[in-house]
Amino acid sequence: MKLTHFIGGEAVGADTPNASINPSDTNEVVANFPDGGAAEVDAAVQAARKAFPGWAGASPEVRSDLLDKVGSTVMARAKELGELLAREEGKTLPEATGEVMRAARIFKYFAGEALRRHGQTLESTRPGLDVSTYREAVGVYGLITPWNFPIAIPAWKAAPALAFGNTVVLKPANPTPAIAHALATIIHESGAPAGVFNMILGTGGVGSAIVDHPGIDGISFTGSQGVGAKVGMGAMARQARVQLEMGGKNPLVILDDADLERAVAIALDGAFFQTGQRCTASSRIIVQDGIHDRFVAALAEKAAALRVGNALDPSTQLGPASSESQFEQNLRYVRVATEEGGRLVTGGEALNLATPGYFMSPAVIADTDPRMRINNEEVFGPVASTIRVKSYEEALDIANQGEFGLSSGIVTTSLRHARDFRRNVRAGMVMVNLPTAGVDYHVPFGGTRKSSYGAREQGFAAIEFYTQTKTVYVGD
Repeated sequence: MKLTHFIGGEAVGADTPNASINPSDTNEVVANFPDGGAAEVDAAVQAARKAFPGWAGASPEVRSDLLDKVGSTVMARAKELGELLAREEGKTLPEATGEVMRAARIFKYFAGEALRRHGQTLESTRPGLDVSTYREAVGVYGLITPWNFPIAIPAWKAAPALAFGNTVVLKPANPTPAIAHALATIIHESGAPAGVFNMILGTGGVGSAIVDHPGIDGISFTGSQGVGAKVGMGAMARQARVQLEMGGKNPLVILDDADLERAVAIALDGAFFQTGQRCTASSRIIVQDGIHDRFVAALAEKAAALRVGNALDPSTQLGPASSESQFEQNLRYVRVATEEGGRLVTGGEALNLATPGYFMSPAVIADTDPRMRINNEEVFGPVASTIRVKSYEEALDIANQGEFGLSSGIVTTSLRHARDFRRNVRAGMVMVNLPTAGVDYHVPFGGTRKSSYGAREQGFAAIEFYTQTKTVYVGD
């Protein structure tokens, strides 16, 4: 595949020096794509600014119909899009198809929200005056999205932006441009007016050009803390709206009273499925002393039994890391953890399979200290560490340590502890007797501390970031 930019309603071709590689078979080039820069971003922003008045002023039914058609088309093409996503990102085929369906449902959800942009009518303190509030579109949004959910995250940023009358310039991640290109194609084929949705492919220069462009009114970014901080500072320097999602180091607390089989299943799902490449993954598991040894042994047994393989193989339960750099980072963190005193119970090794790829066995590292790097830095791979604690209070204290605060979980049969954890854990999302990973698309998503900055994403909360309030006074 040779990919293009989308600018002003046109597919804009260019030289394609970059390649996305199938992580399940590194001999296969999935797509070649161009290396855009400031000139392409400027053209896209100008097209988006030109399209904004007409799109913002259109009937909400026009916006609703477009998003509904996009959702229906994505849903109808779920099989082919799922296969493309699995080839390019490395998710297993069921996981990839599930993500495609999620993207479709996000567009359909916001097709409804486009019709529900509402305001308030208020009593004035002064006789003879009427006061009302309206929610208005902001302008042009720059969307910078990651590779781990390469169709769902562009959907949950673009759909609300478009639903509420904004126009968009999307910069997808370099490892996964083909699935983003497929989504952009569907949006244009569904009838998006010229300039309403634009996409620029390329390396980091594209993201910087979006952040610095004076014609971008708001930026939504999902990625690492380091890059996110630069995006935030750049946006705020020129008073652009900014929303940042920057990962997690999510604690899963297992108390003595937990059902062992259920606790292991929850930890296995949260830590390892989708190759651990979820910002909500259960990457540090805090286990009370009475159940600790049995839990670690059972989790290690289940992890070792997971079938690692090609993402398109129906028998595969765990696909490859998405890229060579991510693969090397996963292995490096296993080494760091053991060098600092962690005990490698199972996994953590590179695997040689039928095709060359970024395969590793899922790792369980026990006997770790809360201060170790493995418990404070985001690995983003199939690596789980365990921390032994004596009490619930100690577990909560450790769960609240560190810079991240995205998702958190507890497995217990104690209503008292579950209720206390829900109220006192420092995280934006709390899961009780559920994996820390796995969220609904119609409810707010986001964290505390350095995991998130700005308004919440997804669901009914999205209107806060993608609209601005206008207060109107009317006299006689």
